[in-house]
Amino acid sequence: MSQHQPNFPMDEPGYGQGAPGPGGPDGYAWGPAAPGYGYPPPYQGDQPYPPAAPGAAYPPPLPGGPLTGFSLGDITVHGDTIVTPSGNMPLKGAMWNAVDFSRTEEKMPTYAVVLAIVFAVLCLVGLLFLLIKERVTTGFIQVTVSSGGRHHATMIPARDAGTMPWVMAQLNHARSLSL
Repeated sequence: MSQHQPNFPMDEPGYGQGAPGPGGPDGYAWGPAAPGYGYPPPYQGDQPYPPAAPGAAYPPPLPGGPLTGFSLGDITVHGDTIVTPSGNMPLKGAMWNAVDFSRTEEKMPTYAVVLAIVFAVLCLVGLLFLLIKERVTTGFIQVTVSSGGRHHATMIPARDAGTMPWVMAQLNHARSLSL
């Protein structure tokens, strides 16, 4: 053995014979007796689900087939029904309409004016900042639906210039389903 490592006699208890087993002389067991930490136990196959509580069952399926559809604001179309806060309406024969109450403004932002003043010393550079423009879209798009003697209108906020084409695409899809 090396001079730097202590040499323990092999005949002392606890050295050389391995650690005491479970329930050793001092009651100490080396290592986990059952799998705890480390690798999970081997796969035991599919485990059965616990039995359901008495009287519990799956809810009945909704009429009109699977829940596929879309929504425009608070108007939702699924199956053959239009669902609104004012009640359900039949999809067949529904009249859909959209009105654009949004506007897009083009204005010079505040930081462009500040930069133009700061760089006024350099004549052409300061004037270039005055060319900066930003477009801001504000307003709403009103979507209305009439069917089965009911009428409902909703307002969809216009976030950018692409909101109206998106609403019209959804509306045309709803019109095609209403035929």
